Amino acid sequence: QVQLEESGGGLVQAGNSLRLSCAASERTFRTYAVGWFRQAPGKDREFVAAIGWPGDSTSYTDSVKGRFTISRDNAKNTVYLQMNSLKPDDTAVYYCAAGVSRGPFTRSYDYWGQGTQVTVSS
Repeated sequence: QVQLEESGGGLVQAGNSLRLSCAASERTFRTYAVGWFRQAPGKDREFVAAIGWPGDSTSYTDSVKGRFTISRDNAKNTVYLQMNSLKPDDTAVYYCAAGVSRGPFTRSYDYWGQGTQVTVSS
């Protein structure tokens, strides 16, 4: 069982940056693909970015390409999501998830964190 904990969310103005972290309780985390998803009020949970193991393959949804960067530090059992040039539309609860494959679908992941709120003001 892998436990995930997100951190780094907060309230920022549009154009600013945040870095989210996803820390895992187990060393086996480093062998999993990890995805970031987000869910805005009244909307479905949507894919944001994912990174494979050991970290040389990444994917992003179109709306964040060029602004967000996903990376991982396997020695620290942590995955990061660097978010630059934030927009009000990025406002959501952000979740990290771990699974066997680096897919854009929630069903690809077996373990989920509790989420961290990101609010971007205009």
